[in-house]
Amino acid sequence: MPPRSDAKAGRTPTVRNRRARYNYEILETFECGIMLEGSEVKSLRDGKASLQDSYARIRDHEVWLHGMHVAPYPFSRDELDPVRPRKLLLHRREIDELTRQTAERGMTLVPLQLYFKDHRVKVELGVARGKRTYDKRRTLAERDARRDIDRAMKDRRQAGKTR
Repeated sequence: MPPRSDAKAGRTPTVRNRRARYNYEILETFECGIMLEGSEVKSLRDGKASLQDSYARIRDHEVWLHGMHVAPYPFSRDELDPVRPRKLLLHRREIDELTRQTAERGMTLVPLQLYFKDHRVKVELGVARGKRTYDKRRTLAERDARRDIDRAMKDRRQAGKTR
């Protein structure tokens, strides 16, 4: 699958959770808004956030993002907790769908990336199942094989140009 061009979709990637696709098998993704304070948005524009070890929970028909760290903006007067839970904004039917899917054993909600879309911060939330060790090894082997194929194709193209 070729990489998706986020620039064409009007999306500016800010923060990615790189370990999520390695540790989890992503079954479905949802785009949702997030409630932030003004200074947090400025920190996100500077890329001063981390999604590592973060997860989402559904409580009282609301989705909350836990464990996301947003560094305090240095010029702000606000004293906000950098790892406070933040509410995610989804439609009721999407929350019902997420509730149904995460009720299954071994399913969890993992934030995959934060990005700006039309001047609003969005979170790509994935419904995920944890990978086993052998699945992770297979993923690494496939990535290495793909890299070797790409390298061989590049060398072949370079050899064709020099003739």
